[in-house]
Amino acid sequence: MKIAVTSASGQLGSSIVKHLIQAIGKEQVVAIARSTDKAKHFGVDVRKGDYNSREDFDLALKGIDTVLLVSGMDDPQKRIIQHRNVIEAAKSNGVKKIVYTSIVGDEKNNAFSPIVQTNRQTEKDIKNSGLQWVIGRNGIYIEPDLEYIETYVKEGEIRNCAGDGKCAYTSREELGYAYSKMLKEDKHNSQTYNLVGHAITQSELADSINEVFKTNLVFQSVSVERYAEERKAALGDFMGTIIAGIYEGIKTGANHVSSDFEKAAGRPHISTIAMIKAFKS
Repeated sequence: MKIAVTSASGQLGSSIVKHLIQAIGKEQVVAIARSTDKAKHFGVDVRKGDYNSREDFDLALKGIDTVLLVSGMDDPQKRIIQHRNVIEAAKSNGVKKIVYTSIVGDEKNNAFSPIVQTNRQTEKDIKNSGLQWVIGRNGIYIEPDLEYIETYVKEGEIRNCAGDGKCAYTSREELGYAYSKMLKEDKHNSQTYNLVGHAITQSELADSINEVFKTNLVFQSVSVERYAEERKAALGDFMGTIIAGIYEGIKTGANHVSSDFEKAAGRPHISTIAMIKAFKS
């Protein structure tokens, strides 16, 4: 059985490829990447795949039984067409199963919603494809907060507009493990899973970071409007708006969802502290 992973050189794709190699061996894994050089280090069959090119995927998916489609990072409206390039190529190549990395989130009420909507459209496209399918709705990765820790320490605080909202964080490592199971085990077919850990507040996140990194961070809550202005000034209008939308979603409960991780992975999700310790080491 040959399993292909798209966007294999990205951070999530890399984690999935790595866990898949451990589960089924290098001979069965195909890494698809826009820049093939960035995926050569896996030591597996590497094929070119740009989401904008249906032709790329018509070649890349030859002889593939199952494909993992990592959600694209482009403008929301472009993503639907890009994902369809992979879905259509999978159908024409006789691929049997498609697994999609979607996201948890509110479809209507914040600036992140347009991205959630495009993910939901791809979910529908996959369900209507005639292929066997599994959908994972990923929680927010904890890694960006931990990669940002120097800035937090410099400012002495974690500052955003999430208020007392709870967020069920996950990590790319945990997701890589879960997707390796979802790809190779048929019992997950026709399931949509919330791939998240234990829900915590931003204050609890600060406490957990303090415990592992011996920092003294506090959580500072600001209004959605103020946070959006700060993020836009720092990151530009597009990314700033999206980041503010994510934290507004946390504030209103969009990321406080029940976890299906154990069903997908066959084991419980690790704790917040364990994720932070794994990142640190």
